[in-house]
Amino acid sequence: MREVDVKLIADAVADLSKEANYFLGDDVDDALKQGLEQEESPVGKEVMNQLLENVRIARDEEVAICQDTGTAVLFVELGQEVRLVGGDFNEAINEGVRRGYDEGYLRKSIVKDPLERVNTGDNTPAVVHTEVMPGDKIKIILAPKGGGAENMSALKMLTPAQGVKGLVDFVVDTVSRAGPNPCPPIVVGVGFGGTFEKVAYLAKKALMRPLDQPNPNPFYADLEKEMLEKINKLGIGPQGFGGRSTALGVNIETYPCHIASMPAAVNINCHASRHAEKVI
Repeated sequence: MREVDVKLIADAVADLSKEANYFLGDDVDDALKQGLEQEESPVGKEVMNQLLENVRIARDEEVAICQDTGTAVLFVELGQEVRLVGGDFNEAINEGVRRGYDEGYLRKSIVKDPLERVNTGDNTPAVVHTEVMPGDKIKIILAPKGGGAENMSALKMLTPAQGVKGLVDFVVDTVSRAGPNPCPPIVVGVGFGGTFEKVAYLAKKALMRPLDQPNPNPFYADLEKEMLEKINKLGIGPQGFGGRSTALGVNIETYPCHIASMPAAVNINCHASRHAEKVI
């Protein structure tokens, strides 16, 4: 059994809060550059150039890529041979978010109550998904999730009879209805299967997979390509000004489901598809 002081978790989360907001992953940066090469619209090309310049400035000056530094969403893989000591696990995560957002001059966007709308002042509490895994390590992925793209997400309880066409139509229609609101070019996370609550988790987790890593199942890898092609034919384009680059990628994650059910969910990220990870 390996002992890990929760202070290490707080320190890691504080660092990841800044890293994820300052530095866009190479996979997304490369996808933006590829989108620029493929874009035919002059306005679309100009927008893509500005987005890439924004990424460079954020990286070089270590400032936030976007003013919406989001909800701190964390995916934690906790090794079952780890014994946490020194305090409360969830409080350590929130302390890390609190410190990282303060030190990094990152906007605090969380309100205490959905209706009363009073800001917590420190971007806590975080949203934490914890999965117990074999081993004695702790893997933490932090994803700042912006409100504009999150608002364009959707969930639908499809029937098995709707099949592949029903899934594809639902995903493409969700992006079409979102239009320019999620700040395209977007990344589309698709959850498929499981239950009502599980499928939303799958859609968000799908956004954590690098864009240059297709689904390991060839069937779903091909479906990702089909969806991406159809989405980019919508003509929404960069920031909604028209063009080919509406989405940078589509990632699908699946889970077994009930014989009577076929849940589907779409979680959208803006072009600043931010996440960073660390293993303790």
